[in-house]
Amino acid sequence: MFLTDLSGFSAFYSAISSSMPGRDRIFHINKTNLLVNHFHFSSFFAPGGKMQFNKLPISTVIALALSTTQVFAAPPSASSAPKAATESQTDTISYAVGASVGRNFKKENVEINSKEFIAGFKDAISGDKLKISEEEFKSILTNFQRDMRNKMVANQREEGVKNKKLEEEFLAKNSKNEGVVSLPSGLQYKIIKAGNGPKVQDSDIAEVNYRGTLLDGTQFDATLPGKSANLKIGQVIAGWKEGIKLMPTGSKWQFFIPAKLAYGEKGVGSDIGPNEMLIFDIELVSIKK
Repeated sequence: MFLTDLSGFSAFYSAISSSMPGRDRIFHINKTNLLVNHFHFSSFFAPGGKMQFNKLPISTVIALALSTTQVFAAPPSASSAPKAATESQTDTISYAVGASVGRNFKKENVEINSKEFIAGFKDAISGDKLKISEEEFKSILTNFQRDMRNKMVANQREEGVKNKKLEEEFLAKNSKNEGVVSLPSGLQYKIIKAGNGPKVQDSDIAEVNYRGTLLDGTQFDATLPGKSANLKIGQVIAGWKEGIKLMPTGSKWQFFIPAKLAYGEKGVGSDIGPNEMLIFDIELVSIKK
């Protein structure tokens, strides 16, 4: 969940940060920033907006390519989790890391010989001479890196085209539904409960209850029951900012947010894909100056 459970993201951040000593932190982990303009991958991007894979350690590239499906995923339940082979913390961590890599490789259909993978890992970690030359080593990883990048780009492009079409079809149909208001920006909303209080300004903090879903109804984020969230209006995604400023305090509206007013062509994490529109039910509880 984007605003309530950051444990997976924190672990991912730690792994990436540790692989790049001396680099500034690339993620700003707090609840509000996860609603703002994607993640802060600025350290990885060239001025043209393309990720500079060739300047990253291969371990980081693999982590970025494969762990996006795990960053926000819930941990397995206690009943389904494999038993640790030993009570030793080091052994348990080692097993978990290995299982995570294996699971991600399988999910991403990465073709790999597990026997040779383990052999290469053992040789490297023990400091033994590798079976291949340093030149071959670099060439192989460069090619692997390129193939992974191309696969990611192709998959994202295909998914983005599909999501864009679904968005256009939905918004066109939804605009004809009773009570739905369409704004010039493309944002649509429907009043669920009217309020008569003041409206928020850019500098305000809004106390809200909300629930976010995808077009198929999948919930990707929500406030906990009885626990509202305090969000700075100037820092939320564009669709939120435009919509919530129209709401009188005490009201509850439903917003239909096009991808261009949310997370755009890149999406975010594994929950929100490229060009994926979002639906939010938002209740404006109070305003804090």
